[in-house]
Amino acid sequence: MPTKKILKRSEVDDKFKWSLENLFPTDEQWNDTYNLISDKLSALSAFQGKLEESSDSLLKCLALSDEISVTLDRLYVYSNMRLHQDSTNAYYQAQSNRAEMLVINFMGHTSFIIPEITELRPEVLKKFLTENNKLKVYEHFIENIVRKNTHVLSKKEEALLAKTEEMSNAPQDIFAMINDADIKFPNIKNEDGEDVQLTKGRYVTMMESNDVNVRKSAFEALYDTYIKQKNTLAQTYYSSVKKDVFYAQVRNYPSALAQALDDDNIPVSVYDNLVESVHKYLPLMHRYVKIRKKLLGVDELHMYDLYAPLVEDADITINYEDAKKKVAEALAPMGQNYVNALNEGFNGGWIDIYENEGKRGGAYSWGTFSGHPYVLLNHADNINSMFTLAHEMGHALHSYFTWKKQPYIYSGHKIFVAEVASTCNEALLMEHMLKTTTDKTARKYLINYFLEQFKGTFFRQTMFAEFERITHKMVEDGQPLTCEELCKIYRSLNKQYFGDDVVLDDRIDMEWARIPHFYNAFYVYQYATGYSAAIALSRKILAEGQTAVDAYLDFLSKGNSEYSIDLLKGAGVDMTTCQPFENAMAVFEDLLNKMEAEL
Repeated sequence: MPTKKILKRSEVDDKFKWSLENLFPTDEQWNDTYNLISDKLSALSAFQGKLEESSDSLLKCLALSDEISVTLDRLYVYSNMRLHQDSTNAYYQAQSNRAEMLVINFMGHTSFIIPEITELRPEVLKKFLTENNKLKVYEHFIENIVRKNTHVLSKKEEALLAKTEEMSNAPQDIFAMINDADIKFPNIKNEDGEDVQLTKGRYVTMMESNDVNVRKSAFEALYDTYIKQKNTLAQTYYSSVKKDVFYAQVRNYPSALAQALDDDNIPVSVYDNLVESVHKYLPLMHRYVKIRKKLLGVDELHMYDLYAPLVEDADITINYEDAKKKVAEALAPMGQNYVNALNEGFNGGWIDIYENEGKRGGAYSWGTFSGHPYVLLNHADNINSMFTLAHEMGHALHSYFTWKKQPYIYSGHKIFVAEVASTCNEALLMEHMLKTTTDKTARKYLINYFLEQFKGTFFRQTMFAEFERITHKMVEDGQPLTCEELCKIYRSLNKQYFGDDVVLDDRIDMEWARIPHFYNAFYVYQYATGYSAAIALSRKILAEGQTAVDAYLDFLSKGNSEYSIDLLKGAGVDMTTCQPFENAMAVFEDLLNKMEAEL
Protein backbone atom coordinates (compact mmCIF):
# COMPACT_ATOMS: atom_id res chain seq x y z
CA MET A 1 0.00 0.00 0.00
CA PRO A 2 1.40 3.20 0.52
CA THR A 3 2.53 4.86 -2.72
CA LYS A 4 3.89 8.31 -3.50
CA LYS A 5 0.55 9.29 -4.98
CA ILE A 6 -2.00 10.52 -2.43
CA LEU A 7 -5.16 8.57 -3.15
CA LYS A 8 -8.71 9.82 -3.10
CA ARG A 9 -10.78 8.37 -0.27
CA SER A 10 -12.75 6.25 -2.73
CA GLU A 11 -9.50 4.73 -4.03
CA VAL A 12 -8.32 3.47 -0.62
CA ASP A 13 -8.86 -0.24 -0.01
CA ASP A 14 -11.52 -0.83 2.65
CA LYS A 15 -9.12 -3.01 4.66
CA PHE A 16 -7.11 0.12 5.46
CA LYS A 17 -10.16 2.07 6.67
CA TRP A 18 -11.89 2.17 10.03
CA SER A 19 -15.43 0.72 10.27
CA LEU A 20 -17.68 3.65 11.16
CA GLU A 21 -20.61 1.45 10.20
CA ASN A 22 -20.18 -0.04 13.68
CA LEU A 23 -21.60 3.26 14.97
CA PHE A 24 -24.30 3.84 12.35
CA PRO A 25 -24.83 1.34 9.51
CA THR A 26 -26.34 4.09 7.34
CA ASP A 27 -26.66 7.86 7.30
CA GLU A 28 -30.42 7.38 7.31
CA GLN A 29 -30.15 5.73 10.71
CA TRP A 30 -28.01 8.65 11.88
CA ASN A 31 -30.77 11.06 10.80
CA ASP A 32 -33.48 9.03 12.54
CA THR A 33 -31.44 8.97 15.77
CA TYR A 34 -30.75 12.69 15.48
CA ASN A 35 -34.48 13.44 15.32
CA LEU A 36 -35.18 11.11 18.24
CA ILE A 37 -32.64 12.85 20.48
CA SER A 38 -33.87 16.28 19.46
CA ASP A 39 -37.35 15.34 20.62
CA LYS A 40 -36.04 14.00 23.95
CA LEU A 41 -34.29 17.19 25.04
CA SER A 42 -37.46 18.89 26.23
CA ALA A 43 -37.95 16.10 28.79
CA LEU A 44 -34.81 17.29 30.59
CA SER A 45 -36.20 20.77 31.10
CA ALA A 46 -39.08 19.30 33.06
CA PHE A 47 -36.67 18.60 35.93
CA GLN A 48 -35.52 22.20 36.29
CA GLY A 49 -36.26 23.52 39.76
CA LYS A 50 -37.27 20.08 40.99
CA LEU A 51 -34.00 18.32 41.89
CA GLU A 52 -34.47 19.12 45.55
CA GLU A 53 -37.88 17.44 45.69
CA SER A 54 -36.63 13.86 46.07
CA SER A 55 -33.76 11.49 45.47
CA ASP A 56 -35.87 9.88 42.76
CA SER A 57 -36.21 13.19 40.92
CA LEU A 58 -32.44 13.77 41.07
CA LEU A 59 -31.72 10.22 39.90
CA LYS A 60 -34.15 10.36 36.98
CA CYS A 61 -32.70 13.67 35.81
CA LEU A 62 -29.10 12.45 35.91
CA ALA A 63 -29.99 9.12 34.30
CA LEU A 64 -31.89 10.81 31.46
CA SER A 65 -29.02 13.23 30.91
CA ASP A 66 -26.61 10.28 30.65
CA GLU A 67 -28.93 8.33 28.38
CA ILE A 68 -29.16 11.23 25.95
CA SER A 69 -25.42 11.93 26.22
CA VAL A 70 -24.48 8.39 25.21
CA THR A 71 -26.44 8.64 21.97
CA LEU A 72 -25.45 12.25 21.39
CA ASP A 73 -21.80 11.23 21.62
CA ARG A 74 -22.36 8.61 18.92
CA LEU A 75 -23.98 11.19 16.66
CA TYR A 76 -21.21 13.73 17.20
CA VAL A 77 -18.27 11.32 16.93
CA TYR A 78 -19.63 9.60 13.82
CA SER A 79 -20.27 12.83 11.92
CA ASN A 80 -16.90 14.31 12.82
CA MET A 81 -14.90 11.17 12.02
CA ARG A 82 -16.70 10.96 8.68
CA LEU A 83 -15.59 14.54 8.07
CA HIS A 84 -12.02 13.87 9.26
CA GLN A 85 -11.61 11.01 6.78
CA ASP A 86 -12.39 13.43 3.94
CA SER A 87 -12.88 17.09 4.83
CA THR A 88 -13.95 17.91 1.24
CA ASN A 89 -17.20 15.97 1.65
CA ALA A 90 -19.95 18.60 1.80
CA TYR A 91 -22.54 16.15 3.18
CA TYR A 92 -20.46 15.41 6.27
CA GLN A 93 -19.54 19.06 6.68
CA ALA A 94 -23.24 19.76 7.09
CA GLN A 95 -23.83 16.70 9.25
CA SER A 96 -20.98 17.70 11.58
CA ASN A 97 -22.48 21.20 11.93
CA ARG A 98 -25.88 19.72 12.77
CA ALA A 99 -24.31 17.52 15.46
CA GLU A 100 -22.50 20.49 16.98
CA MET A 101 -25.70 22.51 17.17
CA LEU A 102 -27.45 19.60 18.88
CA VAL A 103 -24.66 19.43 21.49
CA ILE A 104 -25.05 23.16 22.17
CA ASN A 105 -28.80 22.69 22.49
CA PHE A 106 -28.25 19.83 24.94
CA MET A 107 -25.90 21.96 27.05
CA GLY A 108 -28.59 24.59 27.29
CA HIS A 109 -31.15 22.05 28.48
CA THR A 110 -28.81 20.66 31.16
CA SER A 111 -27.20 23.90 32.37
CA PHE A 112 -29.37 23.92 35.51
CA ILE A 113 -28.18 20.56 36.88
CA ILE A 114 -24.87 21.46 38.54
CA PRO A 115 -26.10 24.79 40.00
CA GLU A 116 -29.12 23.04 41.53
CA ILE A 117 -26.99 20.26 43.02
CA THR A 118 -24.68 22.94 44.41
CA GLU A 119 -27.63 24.61 46.13
CA LEU A 120 -28.76 21.41 47.87
CA ARG A 121 -27.81 21.31 51.55
CA PRO A 122 -25.20 18.65 52.47
CA GLU A 123 -27.62 16.89 54.79
CA VAL A 124 -30.20 16.64 51.99
CA LEU A 125 -27.65 15.15 49.59
CA LYS A 126 -26.51 12.72 52.27
CA LYS A 127 -30.12 11.65 52.86
CA PHE A 128 -30.69 11.19 49.11
CA LEU A 129 -27.60 9.00 48.76
CA THR A 130 -28.50 6.94 51.82
CA GLU A 131 -32.08 6.22 50.88
CA ASN A 132 -31.55 5.56 47.15
CA ASN A 133 -28.99 2.89 46.26
CA LYS A 134 -29.32 3.58 42.53
CA LEU A 135 -28.18 7.16 43.13
CA LYS A 136 -24.92 5.94 44.68
CA VAL A 137 -23.36 5.51 41.24
CA TYR A 138 -23.28 9.31 41.10
CA GLU A 139 -21.70 9.72 44.54
CA HIS A 140 -18.23 10.75 43.34
CA PHE A 141 -19.76 13.05 40.72
CA ILE A 142 -21.88 14.76 43.39
CA GLU A 143 -19.03 14.84 45.90
CA ASN A 144 -16.84 16.67 43.39
CA ILE A 145 -19.52 19.33 42.94
CA VAL A 146 -20.10 19.74 46.65
CA ARG A 147 -16.35 19.86 47.35
CA LYS A 148 -16.16 23.21 45.59
CA ASN A 149 -19.09 24.75 47.45
CA THR A 150 -16.88 27.11 49.47
CA HIS A 151 -15.85 28.74 46.20
CA VAL A 152 -19.40 29.18 44.91
CA LEU A 153 -20.84 32.67 45.35
CA SER A 154 -24.39 33.88 45.78
CA LYS A 155 -26.85 33.48 42.91
CA LYS A 156 -26.61 37.16 42.11
CA GLU A 157 -22.82 37.11 42.14
CA GLU A 158 -22.69 33.92 40.07
CA ALA A 159 -25.05 35.43 37.53
CA LEU A 160 -22.83 38.50 37.30
CA LEU A 161 -19.69 36.39 36.87
CA ALA A 162 -21.39 34.33 34.16
CA LYS A 163 -21.93 37.51 32.18
CA THR A 164 -18.19 38.23 32.28
CA GLU A 165 -17.23 34.90 30.71
CA GLU A 166 -17.22 36.07 27.11
CA MET A 167 -15.28 39.17 28.09
CA SER A 168 -12.76 37.07 30.04
CA ASN A 169 -11.88 35.18 26.87
CA ALA A 170 -10.67 38.40 25.24
CA PRO A 171 -6.92 37.94 25.92
CA GLN A 172 -6.95 34.43 24.43
CA ASP A 173 -9.08 35.56 21.47
CA ILE A 174 -6.85 38.57 20.82
CA PHE A 175 -3.71 36.42 20.98
CA ALA A 176 -5.27 33.92 18.56
CA MET A 177 -6.08 36.70 16.08
CA ILE A 178 -2.57 38.12 16.30
CA ASN A 179 -0.86 34.72 16.18
CA ASP A 180 -3.05 32.97 13.62
CA ALA A 181 -4.42 35.76 11.45
CA ASP A 182 -2.43 38.98 11.57
CA ILE A 183 1.19 37.91 11.93
CA LYS A 184 2.87 37.33 8.57
CA PHE A 185 6.35 35.90 8.38
CA PRO A 186 8.84 36.81 5.64
CA ASN A 187 10.33 34.64 2.93
CA ILE A 188 13.56 32.79 3.66
CA LYS A 189 15.81 30.41 1.72
CA ASN A 190 15.17 26.68 2.09
CA GLU A 191 17.76 23.89 1.72
CA ASP A 192 17.56 24.19 -2.07
CA GLY A 193 18.14 27.95 -2.05
CA GLU A 194 14.53 28.66 -3.00
CA ASP A 195 12.51 31.51 -1.47
CA VAL A 196 9.68 30.15 0.66
CA GLN A 197 7.37 31.98 3.04
CA LEU A 198 7.98 31.04 6.65
CA THR A 199 4.94 29.73 8.53
CA LYS A 200 4.60 28.35 12.05
CA GLY A 201 4.32 24.85 10.60
CA ARG A 202 7.35 25.26 8.36
CA TYR A 203 9.31 26.70 11.26
CA VAL A 204 9.11 23.39 13.13
CA THR A 205 10.38 21.52 10.06
CA MET A 206 13.15 24.04 9.45
CA MET A 207 14.36 23.79 13.05
CA GLU A 208 15.01 20.10 12.26
CA SER A 209 16.96 20.87 9.09
CA ASN A 210 20.53 19.64 8.65
CA ASP A 211 21.39 23.04 7.16
CA VAL A 212 22.43 25.47 9.92
CA ASN A 213 21.75 28.45 7.64
CA VAL A 214 18.14 27.36 7.22
CA ARG A 215 17.74 26.93 10.98
CA LYS A 216 19.34 30.30 11.74
CA SER A 217 17.32 32.16 9.10
CA ALA A 218 14.04 30.63 10.26
CA PHE A 219 14.85 31.39 13.91
CA GLU A 220 15.72 35.02 13.23
CA ALA A 221 12.80 35.62 10.87
CA LEU A 222 10.25 34.13 13.26
CA TYR A 223 11.34 36.04 16.35
CA ASP A 224 12.00 39.30 14.52
CA THR A 225 8.34 39.15 13.48
CA TYR A 226 7.16 38.64 17.06
CA ILE A 227 9.47 41.39 18.31
CA LYS A 228 7.59 43.86 16.09
CA GLN A 229 4.47 43.04 18.15
CA LYS A 230 6.25 42.77 21.49
CA ASN A 231 4.36 45.42 23.48
CA THR A 232 0.94 44.31 22.23
CA LEU A 233 1.76 40.67 23.00
CA ALA A 234 3.08 41.55 26.46
CA GLN A 235 -0.05 43.52 27.30
CA THR A 236 -2.25 40.70 25.99
CA TYR A 237 -0.51 38.13 28.18
CA TYR A 238 -0.52 40.51 31.18
CA SER A 239 -4.30 40.88 30.74
CA SER A 240 -4.69 37.09 30.66
CA VAL A 241 -2.75 36.69 33.91
CA LYS A 242 -4.75 39.47 35.57
CA LYS A 243 -7.93 37.70 34.52
CA ASP A 244 -6.72 34.46 36.15
CA VAL A 245 -5.81 36.28 39.34
CA PHE A 246 -9.15 38.13 39.43
CA TYR A 247 -11.25 34.96 39.25
CA ALA A 248 -9.12 33.22 41.87
CA GLN A 249 -9.51 36.11 44.29
CA VAL A 250 -13.23 36.47 43.68
CA ARG A 251 -13.74 32.76 44.36
CA ASN A 252 -11.62 32.89 47.52
CA TYR A 253 -8.69 30.79 46.35
CA PRO A 254 -5.25 31.54 47.78
CA SER A 255 -3.79 31.78 44.27
CA ALA A 256 -4.60 31.36 40.61
CA LEU A 257 -2.51 28.19 40.67
CA ALA A 258 -4.64 26.73 43.47
CA GLN A 259 -7.83 27.47 41.55
CA ALA A 260 -6.53 25.86 38.35
CA LEU A 261 -5.49 22.66 40.14
CA ASP A 262 -8.66 22.43 42.21
CA ASP A 263 -10.76 21.27 39.27
CA ASP A 264 -9.16 17.82 39.60
CA ASN A 265 -8.38 18.15 43.32
CA ILE A 266 -4.62 18.26 42.68
CA PRO A 267 -2.53 19.60 45.60
CA VAL A 268 -0.38 22.62 44.76
CA SER A 269 2.53 20.69 46.25
CA VAL A 270 2.49 18.41 43.17
CA TYR A 271 3.24 21.41 40.96
CA ASP A 272 5.93 22.68 43.31
CA ASN A 273 7.52 19.23 43.65
CA LEU A 274 7.77 18.96 39.87
CA VAL A 275 9.64 22.25 39.53
CA GLU A 276 11.93 21.56 42.48
CA SER A 277 12.73 18.05 41.22
CA VAL A 278 13.63 19.32 37.77
CA HIS A 279 15.91 21.94 39.33
CA LYS A 280 17.70 19.15 41.19
CA TYR A 281 18.35 17.21 37.99
CA LEU A 282 19.17 20.07 35.62
CA PRO A 283 22.84 18.93 35.50
CA LEU A 284 21.58 15.92 33.53
CA MET A 285 19.95 18.25 31.02
CA HIS A 286 23.18 20.23 30.79
CA ARG A 287 25.01 16.96 30.14
CA TYR A 288 22.65 16.20 27.26
CA VAL A 289 23.35 19.64 25.82
CA LYS A 290 27.09 18.85 25.91
CA ILE A 291 26.44 15.58 24.04
CA ARG A 292 24.37 17.46 21.46
CA LYS A 293 27.15 19.99 20.97
CA LYS A 294 29.72 17.21 20.53
CA LEU A 295 27.61 15.22 18.06
CA LEU A 296 26.88 18.30 15.96
CA GLY A 297 30.60 19.11 15.95
CA VAL A 298 30.10 22.86 16.47
CA ASP A 299 32.19 25.38 18.37
CA GLU A 300 29.03 27.18 19.50
CA LEU A 301 25.66 25.55 20.14
CA HIS A 302 22.86 28.06 19.52
CA MET A 303 19.22 27.92 20.51
CA TYR A 304 18.38 27.18 16.88
CA ASP A 305 20.55 24.04 17.10
CA LEU A 306 18.53 22.39 19.84
CA TYR A 307 16.31 20.50 17.37
CA ALA A 308 18.88 19.78 14.67
CA PRO A 309 19.06 16.03 13.93
CA LEU A 310 21.91 14.31 15.77
CA VAL A 311 21.51 10.97 14.02
CA GLU A 312 20.18 10.35 10.55
CA ASP A 313 17.00 8.29 10.29
CA ALA A 314 19.26 5.29 9.60
CA ASP A 315 17.02 4.43 6.64
CA ILE A 316 14.81 2.41 8.96
CA THR A 317 11.66 1.40 7.08
CA ILE A 318 8.86 -0.17 9.10
CA ASN A 319 5.70 -0.94 7.20
CA TYR A 320 2.38 -1.03 8.97
CA GLU A 321 2.23 -4.80 9.42
CA ASP A 322 5.74 -4.85 10.91
CA ALA A 323 4.86 -1.90 13.13
CA LYS A 324 1.85 -3.80 14.51
CA LYS A 325 4.03 -6.84 15.15
CA LYS A 326 6.72 -4.87 16.99
CA VAL A 327 4.15 -2.99 19.07
CA ALA A 328 2.45 -6.26 20.06
CA GLU A 329 5.81 -7.80 21.01
CA ALA A 330 6.73 -4.75 23.08
CA LEU A 331 3.42 -4.77 24.93
CA ALA A 332 3.49 -8.49 25.73
CA PRO A 333 4.63 -7.76 29.33
CA MET A 334 1.20 -6.16 29.86
CA GLY A 335 -0.37 -9.60 29.89
CA GLN A 336 -2.74 -11.56 27.68
CA ASN A 337 -5.86 -9.48 28.43
CA TYR A 338 -4.13 -6.34 27.21
CA VAL A 339 -2.63 -8.04 24.14
CA ASN A 340 -6.03 -9.57 23.27
CA ALA A 341 -7.61 -6.11 23.41
CA LEU A 342 -4.73 -4.72 21.32
CA ASN A 343 -5.30 -7.35 18.64
CA GLU A 344 -9.04 -6.70 18.74
CA GLY A 345 -8.23 -3.10 17.89
CA PHE A 346 -5.75 -4.07 15.17
CA ASN A 347 -8.24 -6.42 13.49
CA GLY A 348 -11.63 -5.00 14.45
CA GLY A 349 -12.03 -1.96 12.23
CA TRP A 350 -10.77 0.51 14.83
CA ILE A 351 -7.98 2.07 12.75
CA ASP A 352 -7.88 4.32 9.67
CA ILE A 353 -4.32 3.79 8.53
CA TYR A 354 -3.08 5.76 5.53
CA GLU A 355 -3.25 9.31 4.26
CA ASN A 356 -5.76 10.21 1.55
CA GLU A 357 -6.87 13.44 -0.10
CA GLY A 358 -8.81 15.60 2.35
CA LYS A 359 -7.98 13.48 5.39
CA ARG A 360 -7.16 15.24 8.64
CA GLY A 361 -3.44 15.27 9.42
CA GLY A 362 -1.72 13.89 12.50
CA ALA A 363 -3.20 11.16 14.66
CA TYR A 364 -5.75 10.73 17.45
CA SER A 365 -7.85 8.23 19.36
CA TRP A 366 -11.57 8.83 19.75
CA GLY A 367 -14.76 6.81 19.95
CA THR A 368 -17.90 6.47 22.00
CA PHE A 369 -18.98 4.79 25.21
CA SER A 370 -21.66 2.81 23.36
CA GLY A 371 -19.21 1.54 20.75
CA HIS A 372 -15.48 0.95 20.68
CA PRO A 373 -12.44 3.22 20.36
CA TYR A 374 -11.20 4.42 16.99
CA VAL A 375 -7.75 5.55 15.90
CA LEU A 376 -6.88 7.91 13.05
CA LEU A 377 -3.37 7.55 11.62
CA ASN A 378 -1.42 8.82 8.64
CA HIS A 379 1.09 5.97 8.67
CA ALA A 380 4.34 6.65 6.79
CA ASP A 381 6.37 3.43 7.23
CA ASN A 382 8.95 4.95 9.60
CA ILE A 383 9.90 4.82 13.28
CA ASN A 384 7.83 7.88 14.18
CA SER A 385 4.72 6.23 12.74
CA MET A 386 5.38 3.04 14.69
CA PHE A 387 5.62 5.00 17.96
CA THR A 388 2.48 6.93 16.99
CA LEU A 389 0.63 3.63 16.58
CA ALA A 390 1.75 2.52 20.06
CA HIS A 391 0.80 5.92 21.51
CA GLU A 392 -2.70 6.09 20.04
CA MET A 393 -3.45 2.46 20.91
CA GLY A 394 -2.53 3.35 24.50
CA HIS A 395 -5.26 5.99 24.46
CA ALA A 396 -7.66 3.59 22.74
CA LEU A 397 -7.14 0.77 25.24
CA HIS A 398 -7.45 3.20 28.16
CA SER A 399 -10.94 3.97 26.85
CA TYR A 400 -11.62 0.32 26.02
CA PHE A 401 -10.98 -0.93 29.56
CA THR A 402 -12.78 2.04 31.14
CA TRP A 403 -15.88 1.58 29.00
CA LYS A 404 -16.07 -2.10 29.84
CA LYS A 405 -16.24 -1.41 33.59
CA GLN A 406 -17.50 2.12 34.29
CA PRO A 407 -20.92 3.75 33.85
CA TYR A 408 -21.12 6.61 31.39
CA ILE A 409 -20.71 9.32 34.03
CA TYR A 410 -17.11 8.13 34.67
CA SER A 411 -16.22 7.15 31.10
CA GLY A 412 -13.82 10.04 30.48
CA HIS A 413 -10.27 10.81 31.59
CA LYS A 414 -8.87 13.95 33.17
CA ILE A 415 -5.91 15.61 31.45
CA PHE A 416 -3.67 14.74 34.43
CA VAL A 417 -3.90 11.03 33.52
CA ALA A 418 -4.90 11.22 29.85
CA GLU A 419 -1.36 10.86 28.47
CA VAL A 420 -0.21 8.19 30.92
CA ALA A 421 -1.47 5.14 29.02
CA SER A 422 -0.21 6.38 25.65
CA THR A 423 3.23 7.31 26.95
CA CYS A 424 3.54 4.05 28.91
CA ASN A 425 3.02 2.18 25.64
CA GLU A 426 5.73 4.25 23.97
CA ALA A 427 8.15 3.64 26.83
CA LEU A 428 7.62 -0.12 26.65
CA LEU A 429 8.11 -0.03 22.88
CA MET A 430 11.34 1.92 23.31
CA GLU A 431 12.67 -0.57 25.86
CA HIS A 432 11.85 -3.42 23.47
CA MET A 433 13.50 -1.70 20.50
CA LEU A 434 16.67 -0.95 22.45
CA LYS A 435 16.89 -4.58 23.57
CA THR A 436 16.38 -5.99 20.08
CA THR A 437 18.25 -3.46 17.90
CA THR A 438 21.91 -4.20 17.25
CA ASP A 439 22.74 -1.75 14.45
CA LYS A 440 24.81 1.04 16.03
CA THR A 441 23.33 3.88 13.98
CA ALA A 442 19.80 2.67 14.63
CA ARG A 443 20.50 2.40 18.36
CA LYS A 444 21.84 5.96 18.48
CA TYR A 445 18.74 7.15 16.65
CA LEU A 446 16.44 5.37 19.12
CA ILE A 447 18.32 6.57 22.20
CA ASN A 448 18.25 10.15 20.97
CA TYR A 449 14.55 9.82 20.10
CA PHE A 450 13.91 8.91 23.75
CA LEU A 451 16.18 11.69 25.05
CA GLU A 452 14.37 14.23 22.89
CA GLN A 453 11.07 13.16 24.43
CA PHE A 454 12.47 13.87 27.88
CA LYS A 455 13.79 17.23 26.73
CA GLY A 456 10.55 18.32 25.10
CA THR A 457 7.99 16.82 27.46
CA PHE A 458 9.64 16.77 30.87
CA PHE A 459 12.16 19.62 30.95
CA ARG A 460 10.68 22.11 28.50
CA GLN A 461 7.09 21.81 29.75
CA THR A 462 8.32 22.24 33.33
CA MET A 463 10.17 25.37 32.27
CA PHE A 464 6.90 26.66 30.85
CA ALA A 465 5.15 25.74 34.10
CA GLU A 466 7.74 27.64 36.11
CA PHE A 467 7.32 30.70 33.89
CA GLU A 468 3.56 30.65 34.56
CA ARG A 469 4.07 30.30 38.30
CA ILE A 470 6.47 33.27 38.36
CA THR A 471 4.30 35.59 36.27
CA HIS A 472 1.10 34.87 38.19
CA LYS A 473 2.85 35.34 41.52
CA MET A 474 4.14 38.72 40.36
CA VAL A 475 0.66 39.92 39.47
CA GLU A 476 -0.74 38.57 42.74
CA ASP A 477 1.93 40.63 44.50
CA GLY A 478 0.90 43.74 42.59
CA GLN A 479 3.80 43.82 40.13
CA PRO A 480 3.22 44.68 36.45
CA LEU A 481 4.31 42.46 33.57
CA THR A 482 6.11 44.50 30.92
CA CYS A 483 7.71 43.09 27.81
CA GLU A 484 11.15 43.77 29.28
CA GLU A 485 10.27 41.93 32.49
CA LEU A 486 8.78 38.94 30.67
CA CYS A 487 11.86 38.64 28.45
CA LYS A 488 14.13 38.89 31.50
CA ILE A 489 12.25 36.06 33.26
CA TYR A 490 12.30 33.88 30.17
CA ARG A 491 16.00 34.46 29.51
CA SER A 492 16.85 33.53 33.08
CA LEU A 493 14.88 30.27 32.78
CA ASN A 494 16.55 29.33 29.50
CA LYS A 495 19.94 29.93 31.07
CA GLN A 496 19.01 27.81 34.08
CA TYR A 497 17.49 24.93 32.10
CA PHE A 498 19.96 24.63 29.21
CA GLY A 499 23.21 25.63 30.92
CA ASP A 500 26.44 27.27 29.82
CA ASP A 501 27.00 25.21 26.66
CA VAL A 502 24.20 26.99 24.79
CA VAL A 503 24.56 30.45 23.30
CA LEU A 504 21.47 32.34 24.46
CA ASP A 505 20.59 34.20 21.30
CA ASP A 506 18.74 37.37 22.32
CA ARG A 507 15.74 36.58 20.15
CA ILE A 508 14.85 33.51 22.28
CA ASP A 509 13.85 35.91 25.07
CA MET A 510 10.61 36.46 23.10
CA GLU A 511 9.58 32.80 22.94
CA TRP A 512 6.99 33.31 25.70
CA ALA A 513 5.09 35.50 23.22
CA ARG A 514 4.20 32.63 20.88
CA ILE A 515 3.08 29.89 23.30
CA PRO A 516 -0.73 29.44 23.01
CA HIS A 517 -0.89 27.23 26.12
CA PHE A 518 0.01 30.21 28.30
CA TYR A 519 -3.55 31.44 27.72
CA ASN A 520 -4.86 28.26 29.38
CA ALA A 521 -3.02 28.81 32.63
CA PHE A 522 -1.32 25.97 34.52
CA TYR A 523 -2.13 23.37 31.89
CA VAL A 524 1.28 22.38 30.53
CA TYR A 525 2.66 20.97 33.80
CA GLN A 526 0.42 17.94 33.25
CA TYR A 527 2.50 16.89 30.26
CA ALA A 528 5.52 16.56 32.56
CA THR A 529 3.66 14.85 35.42
CA GLY A 530 1.91 12.45 33.03
CA TYR A 531 5.21 11.61 31.35
CA SER A 532 6.86 10.92 34.71
CA ALA A 533 3.99 8.67 35.80
CA ALA A 534 4.12 6.75 32.52
CA ILE A 535 7.87 6.16 32.77
CA ALA A 536 7.46 4.96 36.38
CA LEU A 537 4.62 2.60 35.45
CA SER A 538 6.46 1.11 32.46
CA ARG A 539 9.46 0.35 34.69
CA LYS A 540 7.23 -1.21 37.36
CA ILE A 541 5.58 -3.43 34.76
CA LEU A 542 8.92 -4.66 33.46
CA ALA A 543 10.41 -5.13 36.93
CA GLU A 544 7.47 -6.49 38.94
CA GLY A 545 5.46 -8.41 36.37
CA GLN A 546 1.89 -9.53 37.04
CA THR A 547 1.36 -7.59 40.28
CA ALA A 548 2.19 -4.31 38.56
CA VAL A 549 0.20 -5.30 35.46
CA ASP A 550 -2.92 -6.02 37.54
CA ALA A 551 -2.65 -2.64 39.27
CA TYR A 552 -2.13 -0.90 35.93
CA LEU A 553 -5.12 -2.58 34.26
CA ASP A 554 -7.23 -1.61 37.27
CA PHE A 555 -6.10 2.00 36.73
CA LEU A 556 -7.08 1.79 33.04
CA SER A 557 -10.53 0.53 33.98
CA LYS A 558 -11.44 3.28 36.45
CA GLY A 559 -11.94 6.20 34.08
CA ASN A 560 -12.57 9.30 36.17
CA SER A 561 -14.40 7.49 38.96
CA GLU A 562 -11.72 8.75 41.37
CA TYR A 563 -9.52 11.84 41.52
CA SER A 564 -6.44 11.55 39.32
CA ILE A 565 -4.01 11.51 42.24
CA ASP A 566 -5.87 8.55 43.78
CA LEU A 567 -6.05 6.72 40.45
CA LEU A 568 -2.29 6.85 40.05
CA LYS A 569 -1.70 5.88 43.68
CA GLY A 570 -3.76 2.77 43.03
CA ALA A 571 -1.49 1.95 40.09
CA GLY A 572 1.56 2.33 42.34
CA VAL A 573 2.69 5.87 41.56
CA ASP A 574 2.32 8.55 44.22
CA MET A 575 2.43 11.91 42.45
CA THR A 576 2.27 13.77 45.78
CA THR A 577 5.92 12.79 46.30
CA CYS A 578 9.06 13.50 44.27
CA GLN A 579 9.70 9.80 43.68
CA PRO A 580 8.12 9.58 40.17
CA PHE A 581 10.24 12.52 39.01
CA GLU A 582 13.37 10.99 40.48
CA ASN A 583 12.59 7.65 38.83
CA ALA A 584 12.13 9.37 35.48
CA MET A 585 15.47 11.09 35.89
CA ALA A 586 17.14 7.76 36.59
CA VAL A 587 15.88 6.56 33.19
CA PHE A 588 17.10 9.78 31.57
CA GLU A 589 20.55 9.33 33.11
CA ASP A 590 20.69 5.73 31.92
CA LEU A 591 19.91 6.92 28.39
CA LEU A 592 22.69 9.51 28.61
CA ASN A 593 25.08 6.74 29.61
CA LYS A 594 23.94 4.63 26.66
CA MET A 595 24.32 7.54 24.25
CA GLU A 596 27.84 8.28 25.45
CA ALA A 597 28.71 4.60 25.11
CA GLU A 598 27.55 4.68 21.48
CA LEU A 599 29.72 7.72 20.59
